[in-house]
Amino acid sequence: MKIGILFIFLIAFISPFIASFLYIPEEIQLVAGREHEFKFNVPLQAKIVSDQQGVLKVNNRPIDQKDIDISLQEPFSIQSDEKGTLDVKLKLLGVLPLKTVKVDVISPMEVVPCGMTVGVNVATDGIMVLGTGNVNGIDGKVYEPSKGVLESGDLILEVNGKPLENKEQLIDFIENSNNKKLKMKVKREDEIIEASIQPIKSQEDKRFKIGAWVRDQTQGIGTITYYNPNSNSFGALGHGITDIDTKKLMPIKSGKIMKAEITSIKKGQKGIPGELTGAIYDTEESRIGSVELNTTQGIFGKIDPHKSDMLPNETVPIGLQHEIHEGKAVIRSNISGNKIEEFDIYIQKISKFNQDASKGMIVKITDPRLLDKTNGIVQGMSGSPILQDGKLIGAITHVFVQDPTKGYGIFIESMLKKEDLME
Repeated sequence: MKIGILFIFLIAFISPFIASFLYIPEEIQLVAGREHEFKFNVPLQAKIVSDQQGVLKVNNRPIDQKDIDISLQEPFSIQSDEKGTLDVKLKLLGVLPLKTVKVDVISPMEVVPCGMTVGVNVATDGIMVLGTGNVNGIDGKVYEPSKGVLESGDLILEVNGKPLENKEQLIDFIENSNNKKLKMKVKREDEIIEASIQPIKSQEDKRFKIGAWVRDQTQGIGTITYYNPNSNSFGALGHGITDIDTKKLMPIKSGKIMKAEITSIKKGQKGIPGELTGAIYDTEESRIGSVELNTTQGIFGKIDPHKSDMLPNETVPIGLQHEIHEGKAVIRSNISGNKIEEFDIYIQKISKFNQDASKGMIVKITDPRLLDKTNGIVQGMSGSPILQDGKLIGAITHVFVQDPTKGYGIFIESMLKKEDLME
């Protein structure tokens, strides 16, 4: 009995520290020259270790020694006047080491919060397999030539040693196979495999087929979140482009963003997401930039320097996630023609250090003008920049299907981290 009571006591004692351990992130970003305030309110001690003596301030006091101890139960502030890296070593009861948090001090950054709706067209990096099915052979039998060979989400890269540029080339290889097996190079997840498929002559049109549905590109409407005039880079959507059939993130070979004009709005309703409908101008003159990355945090690419005047040009500082607070904010969105407007929102919840980066905030649309036109958040508004206290803090990502006035937002720093992959 005593052992059981002791065990319960230990669990009750340790649980707050375990929860604290899980709450503290592995990495935190700071902007050089800016004072950053933190309120973790957890029962842990922290040792800040830095080689930046003389340029580091804790609680607005310059630190001359290499390290300093602070309590995470009390609010504190950190400021570094130079770029660099700090280590924050967390200790249980000030004695037992728990984990080390990396603190990156980045250069001050200003970007243009856009809110501009554009057409997005991307080509897959390979021919994507959507699924497999039957082929009715000319002999009256039913065949499934791709079953067990190809899987939904596979990318067909080569046929008979020749790279594929589009699905038309794949169809040509199949139809001209002359009843010979096709050797394919296929990418499945992160693995390259070799596959062999025997095409079957179809009873319906006498053409050879392999019984697979494929796609090589997709197109839609989304919103540019920000534009960096110093690097000509942009980020958009706040979430990745996933295939509508496989539900998987589409690996892209190339892509482009183009001028679009909103022509109509389908209002969101409970259980039925709304949608922006627009005309996409797919011409060389209307092409604004290229898409280079498709990630879970958005799509990223470069703006054509000669087309930058098509975008807004006023820059604002970025706001990091520990600077965001519940309360009033605004979004910029283009829901009518080509006019970008600001609309009032309210940040209801901040899930700092959430594992799903695209769901860092819960926001509610409060602006009566936007509610009148859309009933809230609709498809096509993904990527609409969120601003608070004069800083760009994130972007709209998803709508609550059961309540279109609410949705999720991503932190801007999560998007900027992914943009670094282009370099």
